Amino acid sequence: MLNLFLFSILMIDLNNSLSSEIKNLELHAKQVVEGFITGMHKSPFHGFSVEFSEHKLYNKGESTRHIDWKLFAKTEKLYTKKYEEETNLRCHIIIDNSASMHYPIIEKQTINNLNKVGYSAVASACLMDILKKQRDAVGLSIYSDKYEYYAPEKGSERHRKMILNQLETLINSTSKSSTHTYEYLHEIAEKIHRRSLIFLFTDMFQTTKDNEELFDALRHLKHNKHEVVLFHTYDKELEFSFNFGNSPKKFIDVETGEEINLYAENVQQKYTELTNVFFKNLKNKCLQYKIDYIPVNIHEGYNDILTSYLISRRKFL
Repeated sequence: MLNLFLFSILMIDLNNSLSSEIKNLELHAKQVVEGFITGMHKSPFHGFSVEFSEHKLYNKGESTRHIDWKLFAKTEKLYTKKYEEETNLRCHIIIDNSASMHYPIIEKQTINNLNKVGYSAVASACLMDILKKQRDAVGLSIYSDKYEYYAPEKGSERHRKMILNQLETLINSTSKSSTHTYEYLHEIAEKIHRRSLIFLFTDMFQTTKDNEELFDALRHLKHNKHEVVLFHTYDKELEFSFNFGNSPKKFIDVETGEEINLYAENVQQKYTELTNVFFKNLKNKCLQYKIDYIPVNIHEGYNDILTSYLISRRKFL
């Protein structure tokens, strides 16, 4: 019998086809970020805010050229945009594109109905929008059982558009590849020479041995003095709570091809107990190595992602 704790046990329908209704990733990311900033508090200048480092109060006699009139409409106060000559921070986003990240299988993928890799791509676009506001540089790596894509950290608009295009391609893609996270994290660590803030999106479906090697690779990143944030992406309803109803189903590990027929209700309690232990162990391991561990349910929006960026940025600078 398959070990439900170690493997990504996924119910799949091989007849489903994947299509995307996501027409403008950049626009959606911008809307998410603006909503996040507005929702933090009525005035973005009370307390903790992404806009803190890019605005200042307008002083009489200054040029009105850089007044933020949209912000004036919200706050009834005049602020001017601050422009810095140099990039403040370098950020590298890493996305696991293995087969398990393409779960759940969705017939028509939309902004509000994404699989794990789709969610990771949209979340990355949101991070890129907020990085743009802070005039920070961004790079991207995508891997599965091979190193699929690499773009170094740059701050130009052309570079950002190129990465956004790659993220849109990722949302529309499929994968039957297994996961070799640890192997390619070592490669990425060697490529990033200057201290950076690193975001890793992965569902953490590895064998126990691979998890040890994964943390060795994460320690490699930490050794290079990078700030590392691990976004553990998962579908809470299916992968954590194992809610598949009471009818018999065939479960297939999409990376190994192993199969098992069972009633989900018969193993649900034990599965949930083991999953809880798995999550706690990951959290403790990350705490041990001073890696920020953020479990993110793909159905609960992007606030945790963006908040983690703000916290990490303050620690980094």
